[in-house]
Amino acid sequence: MELKGTQILIETLKREGVDLIFGYPGGVIIDLYDDLLKNPDVRHVLVRHEQGAVHAADGYARATGKVGTCLVTSGPGATNTVTGIATAYCDSIPLVVLTGQVPTNLIGNDAFQEVDIVGITRPCTKHNYLVKDIKDLALTLRQAFYIARSGRPGPVLVDLPKDVLVGHTEFVWPEEVYLRSYNPTYKPNLNQLRRTVEEFEKAKRPLFLIGGGVILSNAAEELTKLAEKLQVPVTYSLMGMGGFPSTSELSLGMVGMHGTYAANLAINNADLLVCVGARFDDRVTGKLSAFAPNARVVHIDIDPTSIRKNVKVDVPVVGDCKLALTALLEICDSRFAERDWKQGHAEWLQTTQEWKTSKPLTYQQDPSGTIKPQAVVEALRKLTRGEAIIVTDVGQHQMWTAQFYSFTKPRTLLTSGGLGTMGYGLPASIGAQLAFPDKLVIAIVGDGSIQMNIQEMITAVSNNLPVKIVILNNRYLGMVRQWQELFYNRVYASTNMEAQPDFVKLAEAYGAEGYRIENMENLEQVLEQALSSPNTALIDVRVEREENVYPMVPAGAALDEMLLV
Repeated sequence: MELKGTQILIETLKREGVDLIFGYPGGVIIDLYDDLLKNPDVRHVLVRHEQGAVHAADGYARATGKVGTCLVTSGPGATNTVTGIATAYCDSIPLVVLTGQVPTNLIGNDAFQEVDIVGITRPCTKHNYLVKDIKDLALTLRQAFYIARSGRPGPVLVDLPKDVLVGHTEFVWPEEVYLRSYNPTYKPNLNQLRRTVEEFEKAKRPLFLIGGGVILSNAAEELTKLAEKLQVPVTYSLMGMGGFPSTSELSLGMVGMHGTYAANLAINNADLLVCVGARFDDRVTGKLSAFAPNARVVHIDIDPTSIRKNVKVDVPVVGDCKLALTALLEICDSRFAERDWKQGHAEWLQTTQEWKTSKPLTYQQDPSGTIKPQAVVEALRKLTRGEAIIVTDVGQHQMWTAQFYSFTKPRTLLTSGGLGTMGYGLPASIGAQLAFPDKLVIAIVGDGSIQMNIQEMITAVSNNLPVKIVILNNRYLGMVRQWQELFYNRVYASTNMEAQPDFVKLAEAYGAEGYRIENMENLEQVLEQALSSPNTALIDVRVEREENVYPMVPAGAALDEMLLV
């Protein structure tokens, strides 16, 4: 039976398990929107900006582990997705981005709203397609979802000319996908795993460094079991938060530029560093020549191009993190069933605990009652008992959230790590809330970043989503201001944000609830009131204007060269 191109696309979405798609209509995809309206199995969520559609799909993907999907029109609709696509690409988030395109006979003719989105996004997609023949549509879409979710996940863009969407052909569903040049390695090499166990056997000061790959491969449980069995301390990148419970005695906290004293010192004093699902980003390593100078390095990652790219590796292990950790557990169980690992690492464990207690994450309360931003995050942690899904934008508030909320489960911190995208938080929280309507979802944002995509508040309101937006409002572009204070003689060039809207009135104008908190006395009371509301709510918290994020490793410095105050 012949089907219209739009019908083939919708049928493919359903067979791929897509029940939710974020989008914004336009001329060349009007037929697709007309047919979407007739298919209640795929719910469409209308955003107010195409960037918001990609971030919302991204938030949905991070919260669920599924492929996020979005749909936009050609030209400016397509180009507005680029920041969201790059955000997902840097953090290895599985997305399929569907873009409209002018008819194939007009491509290259500078037609109205024509743009080479395939060329534009080639550097920031895992793969992308321009469908020129309707007969290729089903197979192309099938491949797009397969590539997005397999191996190291990432965004895939499919460009859809109007004539392909409105044409007709027989629908043939490809049961299997085979790409000759694309064969991710899932099963790790057994000899490399045995070498890894031998490294553990010899080490006196072993350390785990985990990244987003642990969460993406659903390997948090296996990592936790292995760390506890071997009695090895664990530190994590921003993207790895929640992959190991921060409340564990073995947890040393986040590593890197704004990492903990204990984590950074542990990196520089370990004799074995086992990195699982992280890519040794510069924010993690600091000065590369001084990174883990005393350690032999094991690197487990599904992406072979990430291994040895930044850091010299002694034992490379290419494969899925979950499979690798499961195999390591089995090897340790069979070879060292009776070994007392804790006794062997006793001195190292004591040293790392002393680092934790000697210089913990802390801050000074203001006796005048001025709200410290760290206190807001601690209050949110207390009121939610750590059970909320926390979404952040990028800046100081992101680092305070990472430092003071204490994440114990995977997929409970959604944040832009690699690209550092302001404007991510609100639309991503919408995606997470739609994925989990019964969970509390909180977007912790800055007064600068919230204004990047604040229009998506109406998306939350119109879909009756009880998203909570907490603004840590210091009337500055805080992270840039901190650098200007420390390294540019307090010359605050273009970072003063005192000229800002009344966020409470703005929330009410969008149909949301608005709250303002200006002193410590009513902080918890107002937060609790807002968090218990069944409606979209914005809480404008006026915090200390020039509070800084510490510890801080200055750019180009080694991890043990932290600024602590």
